[in-house]
Amino acid sequence: MTRSSFLAAAALFTLTSTAALAQGEGPVSYEEQLAQVENQLTYQAPIAGIENDYWFNYQTDLAEARKELTKDLRGASDAEDNRDAWEEYRAELADARGDYAKEMAEKGYPVGQVRVLSDTGR
Repeated sequence: MTRSSFLAAAALFTLTSTAALAQGEGPVSYEEQLAQVENQLTYQAPIAGIENDYWFNYQTDLAEARKELTKDLRGASDAEDNRDAWEEYRAELADARGDYAKEMAEKGYPVGQVRVLSDTGR
């Protein structure tokens, strides 16, 4: 796990745990928290604004992952099944995002990275 994804996961863990407990819900599993972080990392718009087959395939992959998650959670009989469903969902989102970015990079649309550095008071 990269430092930025770890920090995002840690921040989300704090927010979701606090929100869940404030709403009276039980604790959220670690796998579900990671899946929520991965869900926030999904592309909301096509890379470089190009709507092509790769973008539509990516959207289809996301829809299939959500459908599979719903089916798996309905069929979950215990906490382990629930965690497995969330982990599978997270992995499918990550794979879809990586595949889409790779295909677009191969077509000449590299994905940029933004890094936020902390202010050291200078």
